[in-house]
Amino acid sequence: MKEIIQQIKNMDIGRIEEDVSLKKYTTYRAGGIARCVVYPKNISKLVDLMRFLKQTGVVHKILGRGSNLLFSEKTYEGILIKLDEFDYIHFFGRGKIRVGAGASLIKVSLLAAKKGYTGLEFAAGIPGSIGGAIFMNAGAYKSDMGYIVESVKVLTSDLKIIHLENREMDFHYRSSYLQKHPDYVCLEAIIKLQKGKKEAIAEVIRDRRNRRLESQPLEFPSAGSVFRNPEGNFAGKLIEDLGLKGKVKGGAMVSDKHANFIINRDGATSDDIKYLIDLCHEKVLKNYGIDLKIEQEFVNWE
Repeated sequence: MKEIIQQIKNMDIGRIEEDVSLKKYTTYRAGGIARCVVYPKNISKLVDLMRFLKQTGVVHKILGRGSNLLFSEKTYEGILIKLDEFDYIHFFGRGKIRVGAGASLIKVSLLAAKKGYTGLEFAAGIPGSIGGAIFMNAGAYKSDMGYIVESVKVLTSDLKIIHLENREMDFHYRSSYLQKHPDYVCLEAIIKLQKGKKEAIAEVIRDRRNRRLESQPLEFPSAGSVFRNPEGNFAGKLIEDLGLKGKVKGGAMVSDKHANFIINRDGATSDDIKYLIDLCHEKVLKNYGIDLKIEQEFVNWE
């Protein structure tokens, strides 16, 4: 692995970090050590890196802001790629934004609100990157990225850059075309919003922020909702009705404020968190026959 990292350094791809804690890269604040994290300077350097990794067969993963990932406590013996340099946000035309995959979804939402554009208020409390939000079709309050994304620039598995229109992105509840093509990399998106009244937009954001503070354990590290709500029901209610609210494993806990959140209460390990995720999933399946869809992705557990 040292030889691979040295070769990447020689390619001048961008900033490189070695042997760093994955607690730094996930909102759960848990996980083992990442052997190498690379921050490509631009698209051209990203293409060079991806070509090299494919040729050498090195395990790799694009990492956004880690808001939907749970790494194991093992060392990640591969290359993590962060697109933090792809964080540009350009407003143009009437309500259109060209935004890089590495930009903060919250930041884009708040900037749009400040300029008086409506449509992104739902995202003001979602701590992810634009790329991750598009991949997951992140949403809240009966809206999601599928309503506002006009087109997406992606890097394909054969290292071609293409543009996908909204209809080609196949946005559905918490899913997109990119989930069916995990080797594709979101590079940037064009977002289309509508003109609105700044005061009204700001009021919606404030109101929803207050509701989140009252109903969600935002004071602790978590990855947001653990499970998707099954049709006609709520995952949190099912978990709470089984008496699992407040269940503790090591430093992790099923939140006593919202049972669909598992929080890192006090130095939780990934194993603590996964134990509670698996427990809630198994209990709901056994008692209700409902196979809850887990929102988080488990990485390096093999």
